[in-house]
Amino acid sequence: MKLPSAVAAALTLASCGYVGEPMYPLLNIPTPVKDLAAVQRGAVIVYQFTQPALTTEGKAAKVGELEIRAAAAQGAFDLGNWYSRSVPIQAKPDASGHVRSEIPAGPWIGKDLILGVKVFGANHRDAGWSNFATVTVIDPLPKPANVEAQAVAEGVRVTWQGPAGQYRVLRRAESGKDFALVATVDAPEWLDAAAEYGKQYTYLIQAVKKAGVSEAESDLSDPREITPIDKFPPAVPTGLNAIIAADHIELVWDRNTEPDFALYRLYRGVAGGALEKLADIPDTPSYSDTKVESGKQYRYALSAVDRLNNESNQSAAVEISAP
Repeated sequence: MKLPSAVAAALTLASCGYVGEPMYPLLNIPTPVKDLAAVQRGAVIVYQFTQPALTTEGKAAKVGELEIRAAAAQGAFDLGNWYSRSVPIQAKPDASGHVRSEIPAGPWIGKDLILGVKVFGANHRDAGWSNFATVTVIDPLPKPANVEAQAVAEGVRVTWQGPAGQYRVLRRAESGKDFALVATVDAPEWLDAAAEYGKQYTYLIQAVKKAGVSEAESDLSDPREITPIDKFPPAVPTGLNAIIAADHIELVWDRNTEPDFALYRLYRGVAGGALEKLADIPDTPSYSDTKVESGKQYRYALSAVDRLNNESNQSAAVEISAP
C-alpha cells in the first residue's frame, strides 16, 4: 500500500529526530586584546597585555600566534600607514597568558612610539587590532643613587641622589611580598611617619617625568633595608613650677604627649647639693614632696622616659625654700 506523500514526509521527520535549524560551525576567533599598555623605563620600552581567554562567540579561545608591531607616529593616525612602516616585535606569553617584554628605547628617542597587537586563532583568523599604546620617548632618566634610610624620632627618613624632578617612593614591609607605592615627592627625600620601630622595611626610589602623551620612568634604585630602633627619648618636660603648701612643696608641669611616653623622673637637690633621683611618676604631671624640712632650700628638675627607657635631658631646675 502506498502512503500519501504528506504522511510519508511526517514519518520521515519524526524518525530522524529533527528539532530545528542546522547548527553552523564555530568561527573560533579570539576577541581583540583590550589592555595593551607601555611605558618608557630607563633605556627600554616595557609593554604588556593579556591574551584573550574567549572567542567572539563567548567560547574558550584557542590562540595560535601573536603579531606585535611598533612604529613612530606620523601625523594623524592611519592604520594602513602605521602598519606599512611598523616593525615586528617578538614575545611569548607566560603560563597564564600574560605577555610582558621590552624593546630598546634608543631608536625612538624624540618620537611618539605607537604599539599594537593582533591575536590569531588556531585557524589563523583574527578579530582585529588591540587598543593602541603610545609612548613619547625621551633620553633615559638617570637611576636614583645612594639611597639611605635613617631612623629618626618621627619614623624613617629616606634620602637619595638625583637631578631635580619628581620621584616615586616604593616600600615593602617585612610581612609583605610586593612593593607598594607610598609617596610621590618633588624633592630627594621623604619621611616615612607610618614606619614602626622593630619592623623591617625595604625602599626603592624611581624618577618620573611627564613626557608628551605619556610619563617616563627611570630604572628602580638599588633597594635599601632598615629595621628602625627607637633610641629617641621623649621631649624635655616644660613648665615645671614649685609651689609652697602648708607642710610640703607642690610641683606641677606641662603634660608630655608622645605616644610611647611612660613616666616622669623627678630629681631633687638639697641646700645646693647635687640633683638625685627622687621619684618616678607615671603619667600625672604633678607631685607632692612631703619629705621636706622647714627653712631648707630645695632644687628640682624633671625628665621624661619612654617605654624603652629612653630618658630625655632634664628640664631647667627650679628652686624653693620649704615652709
